[in-house]
Amino acid sequence: MTRTSTQSMQPPSRTILVAGGGIGGVAAALALVRRGFEVQVLEQAGQLGEIGAGIQLGPNAFAAFDALGIGDIARDRAVYTDEMVMHDALDETLVGRIPTGEAFRRRFGNPYAVIHRADVHGSLLEGARRAGHIEIATGTQVQRIEQDEAGVTVVAGDGRRFRGAALIGADGVKSAVRRQYVGDEARVSGHVVYRAVVDRADFPADLRWNAASIWVGPNCHLVHYPLRGGEQYNVVVTFHSREQEEWSVREGSREEVQSYFEGISARARQLIELPRDWKRWATADRDPIGQWVFGRAALLGDAAHATLQYMAQGACMAMEDAVTLGEALRVNDDDIDRAFALYQRSRVARTARVVLSSREMGRIFHAKGVERLVRNDLWKGRTPERFYDAMEWLYGWTVDNCLIRN
Repeated sequence: MTRTSTQSMQPPSRTILVAGGGIGGVAAALALVRRGFEVQVLEQAGQLGEIGAGIQLGPNAFAAFDALGIGDIARDRAVYTDEMVMHDALDETLVGRIPTGEAFRRRFGNPYAVIHRADVHGSLLEGARRAGHIEIATGTQVQRIEQDEAGVTVVAGDGRRFRGAALIGADGVKSAVRRQYVGDEARVSGHVVYRAVVDRADFPADLRWNAASIWVGPNCHLVHYPLRGGEQYNVVVTFHSREQEEWSVREGSREEVQSYFEGISARARQLIELPRDWKRWATADRDPIGQWVFGRAALLGDAAHATLQYMAQGACMAMEDAVTLGEALRVNDDDIDRAFALYQRSRVARTARVVLSSREMGRIFHAKGVERLVRNDLWKGRTPERFYDAMEWLYGWTVDNCLIRN
């Protein structure tokens, strides 16, 4: 993988531009080079990297890793959980428990795991280096897209021009590609997320579970799970802000986060006392749209379907997008126009379901009063098999069923 500043203005038929060098962008680049394309990634940051802490990986993520040829790399960096578990943050009632051991793996063909976000990105980059044929232009902000019969030209903020047969807009929640072709605004949720990573030695012994764990409370919740072989723990807390929020990421305030968790149990409250440093996300998603393809430009990942975190599927959906794009090209003999149409048809409803389900899951997590009591009764006595049945639509995705042909 090499770095370059610009590219010949001749529209090469086997070169595709990718706006964005995050998880979705690098996954798309990897899927494209596996189809024999040359790829140029345009990344606005000065260097490639991922901010954030831990993320959760459903079986569909591992199916995507395998399809992208990096299953071995990603599996080595993941921590495999025994269960997903939900407790009421007020009285510590066990709300639900979903085993993710052998029976789960047999059902879905892959495990459930947790991993540092940077390790997902790093695995994709390593796969890209192994594959070759990917050039990266960092410090490149997409300003404008021009199209003609021969291809696509991206004009950067500094005036440089990049030329390709097509463009994949994988440039995140604040996508410049989506802004030009759709022009809608991100939907700020008012929910604020604080994230931190805590060393095992500093993490409470009575919470060192090998589980993706959530404590749900009125207008708030807390999450924790192990990372990097259990040497660290990811801590995530979410609350409904009193302020008028705008989508942003910045350093957090210990005093602010502590002010939102009055009334929760002492055991759960330990989590907000732990971190020395917090990162603060004011979250946003996008209303689902039915059109992702605009001539030879197509949206992917958060640019197409930014979602709230409540289904733990943001990175998974971006990687699914990339795999589906590659498959659409394969079955259409790399005809970009037909492939883009099939890609859009195969992804719009599924990702919209994730976006809308995430909004609803956030409401369920943060229920109060009588709704809280209803929530706590929802999964009482449910067998693992019933949980697995409910998850089939999400975790049953594979490269073999990713395309909608009709």
